[in-house]
Amino acid sequence: MKVDVTTPEDSEQEPKKEAQSAVDPSVDADAAIVDEAEKIVSDIEEALDAEYEPIETKRSKKKQQDDVFSLADIEKAQEEAKEANDRYLRLQAEWDNYRKRTAREREEERIRASENLVEKLLPVVDDIERALDHAAKGEPQGEFAQFVDGVKAMHNKFLEVLTKAGAEVIDPVGKEFDMNEHQAVAHIEDPTLPESTVRDVYQKGYRMGGHVIRPAMVTVSKGGPSRQENGEDAAQDKAANE
Repeated sequence: MKVDVTTPEDSEQEPKKEAQSAVDPSVDADAAIVDEAEKIVSDIEEALDAEYEPIETKRSKKKQQDDVFSLADIEKAQEEAKEANDRYLRLQAEWDNYRKRTAREREEERIRASENLVEKLLPVVDDIERALDHAAKGEPQGEFAQFVDGVKAMHNKFLEVLTKAGAEVIDPVGKEFDMNEHQAVAHIEDPTLPESTVRDVYQKGYRMGGHVIRPAMVTVSKGGPSRQENGEDAAQDKAANE
């Protein structure tokens, strides 16, 4: 860009230069060179201005675009963070369900393993109970009575082991027959008992983990009053079952 700066001294020397140029032709040549140089400098300055103005404009536009991209990036990052949080919550829920399911499966496996052991011990318990019933009919005395007492103590220990393993005895004498827990081996005429009442238990049943592993073998009464007519007995049986 050309800037014209003229001082008072230059104004005074201008007529002198013109006079000198009339006398000396080289003065005109030097002035022409200076003018040409100034023109070249002016062209360069204009070219530089033309070159740098678009750059600044481009920088301004690029900065605006960067600002827009930055906002878009923030929104995108927020959306990705939300999706990641949702995935984390789903994984956490799936892990909790997996942990509960595996714990339940391990408990079921433990119960099944205990059931297998209990089922193998039940025939031994049955034999001990039959032996005690047979001994009780003979009214044991002396050393034999002591032996029977020892067998009773062993029987009690067996029952304690079964109880700790989670087994429950099903001994439904006097209760209403339940086909889910009882197995009827005979129906006996007995008018003194309400209809479908368990009269005798030939073999006790057992349940574990809320389900029956062996039903009780029982006899069922018949010929007596219906349980609906005998409301008091029905209420007692219901309370006993609960």
